[in-house]
Amino acid sequence: MVLVVVMGVSGSGKTTVGSRLAEKLGWKFYDADDYHPLENKKKMEEGIPLNDEDRIPWLCTLHDILRREDTSRQDTILACSALKKMYRRVLIGGASAIESNQPEQPGENPPLKILFVHLDGPKDIIAARLEKRRGHFMPLELLQSQFDTLEPPSAPENFITVSLEKPLPEILLQIETAILQGEALPE
Repeated sequence: MVLVVVMGVSGSGKTTVGSRLAEKLGWKFYDADDYHPLENKKKMEEGIPLNDEDRIPWLCTLHDILRREDTSRQDTILACSALKKMYRRVLIGGASAIESNQPEQPGENPPLKILFVHLDGPKDIIAARLEKRRGHFMPLELLQSQFDTLEPPSAPENFITVSLEKPLPEILLQIETAILQGEALPE
């Protein structure tokens, strides 16, 4: 059973990569954007960046979805910005990760084992993608705030970094290979 979070700034291709990979592997797919409260979407539409207070309840909801899928032994992919280490800890450990600043909590709900796939690339390419995107609540004006907030994953986090400059089939193959070979999955 595998949980994957495809992460990165807005416009990096999280939904495209995550949904295509889930389709290819026959796994469940969730887009974190579908779970933002209306207030969060309104703020972003108005060009106001979200803060930790806005994001934590949303991340806890996403953790609960991943926990449910983990409990039912369902391989799952979530497309989610997961920009900060703290946000990734919440996805792994839920609300308890906020209080302790650590995902490892004793009790009946051990931390989730998640592979974070960081879609990484130059700001100009991502900005060009956002300019072409229609009907999304995230405006181009907030891209810099996303880069400012981004804390790229690093050891000991469980992650791989994939260049979004590659063609989509190569991106999917790189992620699929990492999953199937178990290279980047926790013990």
